[in-house]
Amino acid sequence: MEWLKAIIIAILIALFLRTFIFATSIVEGESMDPTLEDGERVIFNKLVYLIDEPERGDIVIIQRPAKNYVKRVIGLPGETIEIKNGELYIDGDRYVQTFLTEEAIHQTNNFGPVTIPEDNYFVMGDNRAISKDSRNGLGLILESEIIGKSEIIIYPINEWERTR
Repeated sequence: MEWLKAIIIAILIALFLRTFIFATSIVEGESMDPTLEDGERVIFNKLVYLIDEPERGDIVIIQRPAKNYVKRVIGLPGETIEIKNGELYIDGDRYVQTFLTEEAIHQTNNFGPVTIPEDNYFVMGDNRAISKDSRNGLGLILESEIIGKSEIIIYPINEWERTR
């Protein structure tokens, strides 16, 4: 009887963690290459944005009715975003995107300027040439649509690492 209680408690704890704290998501497509590749499974933290707000550079899970998206936060509420000749400008200042390859930077088309309203975020995929993001289809992302922060790649096993 004791082992049955232990199993039930373990299942309840696992359900609680999965429902309120952590969940997994599968990366679909190549829009986050090379940071995240098609088919990788990531653990995302659901709790972090209940107590804090997304920050520039965070890789987030965006919940939309048809499907979830994995993108990187680029612009924060109240900021003005512009891309000229592959260079990103935030409020008129050039922002160095250390998480991108030179090739990805040069594949980023001109965009904006656009000012981000309160409670909205501007997101892009790291593979700028093919990403559906705030520039071309997803639009600005409501804070309520951001359901978590990608933390760790868990599959394939040889790719185990924190997402950055």
